[in-house]
Amino acid sequence: MAAMDADIATFDTAKTDPAILDRAVEQARGAVGLPVGTRIVAAMSGGVDSTVTAALLARAGYDVVGVTLQLYDHGAAITKKGACCAGQDILDARMAAERIGIPHYVLDYESRFKEQVIEEFADAYLRGETPIPCVRCNQTVKFRDLLDVARDLGAEAMATGHYVQRTMTGGGNRPQLRRAADPSKDQSYFLFATTAEQLEFLRFPLGGMPKSQVRQVAAALGLTVADKPDSQDICFVPEGKYTTVIDRIRPHGAIPGDLVHIDGRVLGRHEGVTRYTIGQRRGLNIAVGDPLFVVRIDADKRQVIVGPREALLTQALSLKEANWLGAEDSLEAAAAAGAPVLARVRSTREPVPGHLALVDGQPRLVFDGLEEGVAPGQACVLYDPADPERVLGGGFIVATERAQIAL
Repeated sequence: MAAMDADIATFDTAKTDPAILDRAVEQARGAVGLPVGTRIVAAMSGGVDSTVTAALLARAGYDVVGVTLQLYDHGAAITKKGACCAGQDILDARMAAERIGIPHYVLDYESRFKEQVIEEFADAYLRGETPIPCVRCNQTVKFRDLLDVARDLGAEAMATGHYVQRTMTGGGNRPQLRRAADPSKDQSYFLFATTAEQLEFLRFPLGGMPKSQVRQVAAALGLTVADKPDSQDICFVPEGKYTTVIDRIRPHGAIPGDLVHIDGRVLGRHEGVTRYTIGQRRGLNIAVGDPLFVVRIDADKRQVIVGPREALLTQALSLKEANWLGAEDSLEAAAAAGAPVLARVRSTREPVPGHLALVDGQPRLVFDGLEEGVAPGQACVLYDPADPERVLGGGFIVATERAQIAL
């Protein structure tokens, strides 16, 4: 939240430089790399980033069509501060498109979103995983279904307000996915599943700009969303309480079970595996002296396994649903070659060194050191050690190997 407030404070106090808008338009043209007049679909969520994206492309001379997805419409979302793709945000997108002077369509994707994102979110917790729904949303609804809509509308590209860069750096005829110029806003972790085919069609006009500049551009264009707060947390979770969603659609996740120490002792009872995540310390309601953390969740046995902090240290992990954007043909090929990588297991952490391996045909990441609190269900995003800004791909963590240390 502090970063968001800082962005708005920078916007509020900065003097608007008339040249900022001209520079932003040129940056947008450079990011698109297509002739002026080309039809581009702009995905508009109602926030400042996607609105500025659409406005810059229209000002740059492209034939822009705005598309907004209605993803959910439960009562809490209508007035929830920091939500997206529901209620007020759809209205904001419609009003922005009218001001920009572009056609705008709202597509009802509520049932698809519920099936592909919300239900998968709940089911992941039932499996003892810690899901990452923003990746699922980009992977399915936005970068699969919406791309098909854009092509049906005759567009040659689709632009979004994500903070990530698409470049042709390094030669060759395949675009690369790279981290944003503004490290504090970089969203490459959430876009690792973008396929090479999708990357050919996608454009990210804001990837080379700091957020403060984006807000100044919005103000210069007279957009009412210039000082609108960024979306926070998981958009479909009211008040940040994810268990509210799970209890509604998968109520059996709240069945109690045993809290078990890694040495086999039963220490107490828990309120359901969906209430716990790897690394959690608070809310265990057990007192045994030294601090204990959730180190593993056995959903089949309904057990939450706890242990000392050292038990969170991981030396390797296995991946599923892999996506690869590197020079090799696939992640499996890179793993077979033992390729060195930088691995990022949480969006809030910087990548750390490691290398790929292939074990029984499944890609595996081995850390050069030890990483703490790696959770199945989260993403492991891979970057190029020789070019750390470049995204090589990644996958979802399916299993971890605990470090062999004395506990």
